[in-house]
Amino acid sequence: MENISVENNYACDICEANFCKNSFLEKHMKTHTKPYSCEACEFSCSSSASLARHVRTHTGEKPFCCEVCGYSFAQKSVLKSHMQTHSDVKPFSCSLCKSTFSRKQYLRIHMRVHTGEKPYSCQVCSSSFAQKQYLAIHMRTHTGEKPFSCELCQASFSANSRLSRHMQMHTGAKPYSCGVCASSFSQKEHLRKHMRTHTGEKPFRCQLCESSFAEKSKLRRHMTTHTGNKTHLCDMCNSSFSQKEHLIKHIRTHTGERPFSCQVCGSSFTVNAGLRRHMQIHM
Repeated sequence: MENISVENNYACDICEANFCKNSFLEKHMKTHTKPYSCEACEFSCSSSASLARHVRTHTGEKPFCCEVCGYSFAQKSVLKSHMQTHSDVKPFSCSLCKSTFSRKQYLRIHMRVHTGEKPYSCQVCSSSFAQKQYLAIHMRTHTGEKPFSCELCQASFSANSRLSRHMQMHTGAKPYSCGVCASSFSQKEHLRKHMRTHTGEKPFRCQLCESSFAEKSKLRRHMTTHTGNKTHLCDMCNSSFSQKEHLIKHIRTHTGERPFSCQVCGSSFTVNAGLRRHMQIHM
């Protein structure tokens, strides 16, 4: 049986820590050294358990499985945290709004919505992010890495969430329905954009004029009208355009293409707006 010292006579030679058992001292000494090394990279640690957790980052092994939803995790502690998502208990409340959270760290991340804090900065450009995972996804825009691949086509994505949205194209699922009309959408953000056609909301405002837009992409296109940049050139004449879609419309004046056809009388038009105006004749 191991001797136990009431007076904590087992002292560390490196720091001032004292222990009542020699086994405690031996375990503590490993914190000063890192005898366990990874064979796949230069990582080293003080315990075999830490090494085992690290090795899973190479193998992808996730031995801890949720019995409720089937998700699996590389660490038991992460599984324990995940289990709280299946519980209605959310003891951590935001003092600025009504949001509640199952974990304290989720509340801490949420608070950045109110403070505007973005502690994770990109070393390549000036972008910064509220969460580390968003920075990791952003870095792939610099590296070109797209680790999430579709098994049905050759498409690949920088984030798993984008792959999930893409998969709905193959399934045809449109779970997001408009409460005003019969339209339905495969993505929640598409429904949100669509709702603005009913509400008339145009939250994206130009800082140089009074124009406002329902979509951010349309604001970006509009901004080129202020810069005067016309980078889209016609190969058939000297015309140039600030927006690619304007060049595409212009090219049809050379080719004679009229891709927008009336289903009632067969008339065709170079632009969709022309077809819409024409349809009023049949109403």
